[in-house]
Amino acid sequence: MRTPDGKECKYFYGNYYRGQSHEECRLVEGTSEEEEWNATLCSTCPVPAILRANACPTMELHAEIKPRFLVFGKEMKISAFCTKSKQIVKEPEIGCGQCHPLPSIFFDSDED
Repeated sequence: MRTPDGKECKYFYGNYYRGQSHEECRLVEGTSEEEEWNATLCSTCPVPAILRANACPTMELHAEIKPRFLVFGKEMKISAFCTKSKQIVKEPEIGCGQCHPLPSIFFDSDED
């Protein structure tokens, strides 16, 4: 579903049927962060970009709402974990490197 910011995100849900205005982020659903979430956080949320770059089914995303540094307001901090390799993913846009290895054509072969 499209966020109010116009980006596609599978975790955003908006119910606008018959004048309703219910919006939620299913990434923070069921956590203590759910109370703090509002739709304005979607404008700076990195999740839509992560999902466009990496659609790995074994990567789990976790969200936290943190205050911005030196600026009023809050932002979403995203962490990722790979259930296949059982490790924290440092760059969610790229992945853990074990689930989808690069083909050998991308590496130099120094056969002297």
